[in-house]
Amino acid sequence: MALESMKDMLNKALKEGYAVGQFNINNLEWTQAILAAAQEEKSPVILGVSEGAARHFGGFKVVTAIVSSLIDEMKITVPVATHLDHGSSFDKCKEAIDAGFTSVMIDASHHSFEENVAITKSVVEYAHSKGVSVEAELGTVGGQEDDVIAEGVIYADPQECFELVKLTGIDCLAPALGSVHGPYKGEPNLGFKEMEEICKTISLPLVLHGGTGIPTEHIKKSISLGTSKINVNTENQIEFTKAVREVLSKDLEAYDPRKFLVPGREAIKATVAGKIREFGSSNKA
Repeated sequence: MALESMKDMLNKALKEGYAVGQFNINNLEWTQAILAAAQEEKSPVILGVSEGAARHFGGFKVVTAIVSSLIDEMKITVPVATHLDHGSSFDKCKEAIDAGFTSVMIDASHHSFEENVAITKSVVEYAHSKGVSVEAELGTVGGQEDDVIAEGVIYADPQECFELVKLTGIDCLAPALGSVHGPYKGEPNLGFKEMEEICKTISLPLVLHGGTGIPTEHIKKSISLGTSKINVNTENQIEFTKAVREVLSKDLEAYDPRKFLVPGREAIKATVAGKIREFGSSNKA
């Protein structure tokens, strides 16, 4: 199975009423765990890579090489997309595309609407010429993810969403509607009314960032209102760290990294499998 763009997998999800998970990868074990879970659940999957994670790996080309090799060695047959998460500029999106990424997110939401349109349109033109899908964002998703820090939440405007889609030709949209990156402080407050209006207005799959900590009933409702891609990172980080701490606290003499990385990998795999079932994408590959 070769890497593919996420456009078809998200359009299928929107049509059939489920969501595809984007699970961010941070190293080899992360990638192994997520691919294994997706294969066992027979689910399409999106591997999210932030710019910071790409630097940690050693570059975009390293990510592509690792993912492609694992797909081959692990005999992965489900659809897999490699997706630049929160691309900060046209140049970074181009770099990821040229390195073999099959999907990119251009996050120009902190610019004016006019600048967001101009930057996003330039990314779409280049990406689509290479068969690569594009996600854009409007409004402000709160919290911090990697290099992206946002104070507070600014809801996306439905009319601006419509204009952005019309003027740029993006494949999916992440409208900020109350979710945050990182752990929630208090209960999430998602804008379901706006979500429904935006989906009906733009007729494209919606993306929910900050999927960790959102109650299952809210996840299900979001999917029913057009959310077809849900991003999860923090929960995997928490579960991985919990498993590693447990091993190291029981054996203070442990020094072989495989002794704690393997339990951490298994914790991620179990978490991802649970999310895939929650999102309804099992057996959709």
